[in-house]
Amino acid sequence: MKPMTKTFLLLCLASTALAVPAMAENVPPVVAVLLHNFEVQAKVKPTYATVETDAKGNIAITKLAFSKAAEAGGPAVSVAIDEVDLEDVSDAGNGLYQIGSATVTGMKLDVTGANGQAFSVSMPEGSAEDWYIKDAGASPTPADALRASMNVAKKMSSGKITATAMGQTITADGYDTTWDGDPATGAGSFTAKLGNVVIPEEAIAIMDTSGMLKQLGYSSLSFDIDGDGKLDIAGDKMGLAFNFAYVGKDMGTLRFSVGAGDIPLAVYAELQKSQEGGKQPDFAALMPELQNVTLAGFTFRFEDASITKKVLPLIAKMQGMDEATMVASAGAMAQMGLMSLNNQEFTTQVVGAINAFLKEPKSITVALKPAAPIKVQELMTLNPANPGEAIAKLGVSVSAND
Repeated sequence: MKPMTKTFLLLCLASTALAVPAMAENVPPVVAVLLHNFEVQAKVKPTYATVETDAKGNIAITKLAFSKAAEAGGPAVSVAIDEVDLEDVSDAGNGLYQIGSATVTGMKLDVTGANGQAFSVSMPEGSAEDWYIKDAGASPTPADALRASMNVAKKMSSGKITATAMGQTITADGYDTTWDGDPATGAGSFTAKLGNVVIPEEAIAIMDTSGMLKQLGYSSLSFDIDGDGKLDIAGDKMGLAFNFAYVGKDMGTLRFSVGAGDIPLAVYAELQKSQEGGKQPDFAALMPELQNVTLAGFTFRFEDASITKKVLPLIAKMQGMDEATMVASAGAMAQMGLMSLNNQEFTTQVVGAINAFLKEPKSITVALKPAAPIKVQELMTLNPANPGEAIAKLGVSVSAND
């Protein structure tokens, strides 16, 4: 996993810690539910100094912390939070609780790898609005267990984030998420963004020992990571459509989109069961249901913002030719490489897209869009000896500058 992606995921994990004090005796019900949900997911008991409720029912948790030892080669993780405040807490019935607003102050996350390398993240402040917490119950269904694991709020945000590793500091303006859906199931539309991540020149020098980025004119890096999507839940199945983007300042944007449906909730239940037992998931038992999962499509897209024209001369030099010669021969080289696919129409399309993009770099897109959602069992029956047929069935296309 890439470092900044891991950072974002760890921050999301840490932000859920604002809801997980240990020692549930004599604490408000919402706190007890939060504790239980976190313990089920993380297999660790947090600690706190105090939990106090005022006359209005607002809850203050101080010195919240948890530590998880390294397991199976994974990192050791610890989180410490100075204070968490929960306001306008209400019982919505059926094990569902609503928190009108929540704030967390003074959060620090520390991660230590098996090799001893340390990684830390600090977030002075964060907040959530209309946060919905679900009690899974004593014998949860797969749907109940999945919902209890979700950290859904109409809006969540943070202040500036600072990450430190190997003596270097990386900053971000903060993260923002939104969600609009059904509090009972967690289904709905969502957005997420980690804004203005800045990697300074000193850190770049450590990561890019060859100095290639500096040759390209990038002494430091600045980028956003954002995404949006929609989760559907119906009966014992769910569907997910998700878009993810890495937006590099003065470089370009990488976009990924994927859509899948008819995913059995039993898959989540099996993952949770295997985690509790310390075993590998038994996907063989789930294969009949997994074969009916449908793939609606997949897209990879690159939108240029000047980096292509900077990279082409370097690539040409590595190949022992000038840029003009390399660009002129790229299409022919692609033509030869794609002959084995046995799909001339697709080959012509790819060659045309490559030539158009290299001539005037704007965007290039690879899309998989079957005429109708295709089941996993259909994918398994595709003939690897006839890739041209598979390309046609999956609706694979390549386009440029659109």
